Amino acid sequence: MTGLTRDLLERVRAEARELHSMAEVNAGIRAVAAAIKADYEDRNPLLLTVMNGGVVFAGRLLTELDFPLEIDYLHATRYTGETAGGDIQWIVTPGINLAGRHVIIMDDILDVGSTLLAIVEACQAQGAASVATAVLVDKQHDRKARPGLAADFTALYAEDAYLFGCGMDYKGYWRNAPGIYAVREETP
Repeated sequence: MTGLTRDLLERVRAEARELHSMAEVNAGIRAVAAAIKADYEDRNPLLLTVMNGGVVFAGRLLTELDFPLEIDYLHATRYTGETAGGDIQWIVTPGINLAGRHVIIMDDILDVGSTLLAIVEACQAQGAASVATAVLVDKQHDRKARPGLAADFTALYAEDAYLFGCGMDYKGYWRNAPGIYAVREETP
């Protein structure tokens, strides 16, 4: 557990505030799916999941999209198990050729947005016909990488707190928490 004890992890979960229940998460995902369907059902889109955080959102979103599409994944991160971001690290790039494709990037959270912007730029550099972004949560604050930065499709909004659940993690744990939670500030 890399220095984290089970007791600490259980305490973090027990003391966290639930910001969005699974019912709210599912409703937000269904709304995103409806919007994506309206814009992309005739465009043969390629949906790219940002690992590891985007896996829960992507899995739930994909089952709501009832039209032909392809999926792939990539892994780029700024966090590597920490609670504050650093430089972007590319771990895995998409295996499908992006040239001429309508790409939708699926991720768990839009926080500052540096990682998401770098992924968008990388897809554009590979010749994607268009690149859109879909996130489970947009964290509300004024530290975005670019003023007014927003995803094209957003399921939910959350306060500026350290969040976990539905793909977002607390130091590598609790991605599996059912709902979206804010860590209590005093938790180490």
